[in-house]
Amino acid sequence: MATDGVLRAVSDLHVTYAENREIVERLQPGSPDDWLIVAGDIGELMADIEWTLTLLRDRFAQVIWVPGNHELWTVDRETSQARGVARYEQLVALCRRLGVLTPEDPYPVWTGAGGPVRIAPLFLLYDYSFLAPGTTTPAESLAKAHEAGIVCTDEYFLHPDPYPSRAAWCAARVEETERRLAQVAGELPLVLVNHWPLVRQPTEIMTHQEFVQWCGTVRTADWHTRFGVEAVVYGHLHIPRRTVYDGVPFVEVSLGYPREWGRFGLRSDLARQILPRPAGVDA
Repeated sequence: MATDGVLRAVSDLHVTYAENREIVERLQPGSPDDWLIVAGDIGELMADIEWTLTLLRDRFAQVIWVPGNHELWTVDRETSQARGVARYEQLVALCRRLGVLTPEDPYPVWTGAGGPVRIAPLFLLYDYSFLAPGTTTPAESLAKAHEAGIVCTDEYFLHPDPYPSRAAWCAARVEETERRLAQVAGELPLVLVNHWPLVRQPTEIMTHQEFVQWCGTVRTADWHTRFGVEAVVYGHLHIPRRTVYDGVPFVEVSLGYPREWGRFGLRSDLARQILPRPAGVDA
């Protein structure tokens, strides 16, 4: 049955910052039927993640979450020192207690305006295949980043256990997700949700190109054309905007750090409308 709600999305709330927590406390749906996608990077601590998802679950008809890199960190202040897959499984268990959907659940169908579409929350990581300029291998790319002093904190806090590397974990996630998408492709249009962008193009405007290797994998470059995709939602880059590739809208929905959004002020559409497509948007 169709509803009067809107499918919305936000990411990179980083509620460790008091200013961001205050913003999240003010976040409200436009209708009781609104769904909210949270595309990763709520924070680093399980208590902060639970606080945020509980608040949003109580306000929105359905919340859908995918992990960002910050949720996967194992930091000293965290009560549990679980790493890698064990950390991710704890996050999924938390979401299930709260009634929040995750990449491990059946893909839900949005039947409101702009639907029906199937929403596919993804967890894919990255594999260093977005090479830094002037390099030809991931090893060269990583070395160049270290030389430039542009190194993602994941290298110290995001552990891949029991996989031997983050790239190996990424490969496993991509293979399994590709299989699942192939099973449902063609039934309904898909909205793909991943913390990291599925294509490299959105990273081309980043100031520090050495950082791009922590932003995705080339293995997903054609998913938006292969699987009948209505829209792609992502975060991570802290560059909120809407672009179109091969006729498919890609929407970056991050809040970001206070020093970033403070330069330009907050967007009025922080929980960005994905469906129905906003008025005046052609693709």
